[in-house]
Amino acid sequence: MAGRRDGVLEGLAGNPAAPSSVLLRLLGVEDIHHIVRIVVWRKDLPQDVVDAVVTHPDRRIRSLYGESGHADPEQRARLLDGHPGDAFVLAHGPMMYRATAPPLPDWAYERLLDHPREHVRYELVRFGYLPPHIAVTLADHEEWSYRVAACRAWDELPEAARRSLLDDEDDDVRTAAALHVFRGDEELTTELVGRLRGDGRLGEVLESGALTREVAQRMVTERPWIAKLALNPTLPADLVAKLAVDDDPSVRLAVSARPGLTEEERAAIDHAVDPEDRLDTLRWVWDARDDPEVLRRCATSAHVWLRRSAAVCQGLPDDMVELLSGDEDFVVRLLLAEYHPAAPAELLLDLWLHGSHRAVGMLIAKPQFPSAGLAARFNDAADPRARALVVRDPDATPAQIDRLSRDPVAAVRAKAARDPRLALPRVRELLAEPETLHAAAASPRLGAGEMHALLDEVGVPRQTGRMSAGPSSP
Repeated sequence: MAGRRDGVLEGLAGNPAAPSSVLLRLLGVEDIHHIVRIVVWRKDLPQDVVDAVVTHPDRRIRSLYGESGHADPEQRARLLDGHPGDAFVLAHGPMMYRATAPPLPDWAYERLLDHPREHVRYELVRFGYLPPHIAVTLADHEEWSYRVAACRAWDELPEAARRSLLDDEDDDVRTAAALHVFRGDEELTTELVGRLRGDGRLGEVLESGALTREVAQRMVTERPWIAKLALNPTLPADLVAKLAVDDDPSVRLAVSARPGLTEEERAAIDHAVDPEDRLDTLRWVWDARDDPEVLRRCATSAHVWLRRSAAVCQGLPDDMVELLSGDEDFVVRLLLAEYHPAAPAELLLDLWLHGSHRAVGMLIAKPQFPSAGLAARFNDAADPRARALVVRDPDATPAQIDRLSRDPVAAVRAKAARDPRLALPRVRELLAEPETLHAAAASPRLGAGEMHALLDEVGVPRQTGRMSAGPSSP
């Protein structure tokens, strides 16, 4: 029964047609935390469910709502009117993958910045998201950490505020400010090199700061940072030549990827890139992300690190997008598919069908992932992943969806079970199959009565009066 119960709850929690009455019952599931998370993190959560969540006696449920990147900011901010401990999760904010949640209303930030609990204020200014127009108001705050937070909105700060932060009495504030302007400034670069020993930000300074001869010679002996140093365009030529024959292959690789080298000079350096190597985007390429000529040179380079770096830049010319979509390096193609809005639909489809990297699974959510014509193309495909794509085709017929629901592969049947084109009697049959139960429970074909009957079957109590999901907690 446990397996059936889990499947019913997971399916109903994600069912797009689940009414408020069903979602409110699901909030009472105490023993399976991720079920409540699915409910609370839904898009367009009904207002009565929002009301129940933000006033819920269980702190965990309120916290989940505070962490939701899909929640309306005005509704999330209501948590400030509840238990004082709820402010912490608002200060931290949602952690979305490659996205930023909509900001809270200004009044909420004002209350968080003046919150009586120090750890709430600290969380917001050090790790939370502050809209630039709020951050700039902190440039002359008496607390040093607030002034550090103001530096995150550097481009919006008035010139006078920038000068003040660069000359601040606090080392941390001066460092945060200097990290925005040190490039091209030997004095600031030298100060930061001395100040950031043991700090991960030192790598950024060594890679792109203006190095004096003295600093360069000293740092070339410090092995933890030498590969970053090898990328620095101001590194003296004799030190570059020395690092080009270094025993460490990562150092030679960095030298080979320096800006300004010819293709022949890059090829002359003994370097290699393994298909599985994780390489950060080259900073000098990223800095030129809107320069089509630099990106063109990188995209046509024989050096795969340059091509990988160009692939993430949205300023890449259209013909270079087409070129990199057929690159021999899998990572180049994957990065292009992940980051470029004009990545060809066929590239996304090919990677999704044949790629083994975990990132390919997310490509199906891209707006340019194909949908039209997939039914005719993959209805009889040998690959079950291809057959499952039929449900994406808006022109797929109910008969084709029904056929998929009888596929020998359970994962394909599950895809069909969620599709609103599948007839209700067939959905009910799939509810009886353990392998498709969770997907059938997510079918929008189910009515509210059937959903409640499923909850009755697996022992979720009906709501009577004020909902309770555990003792009230701070």
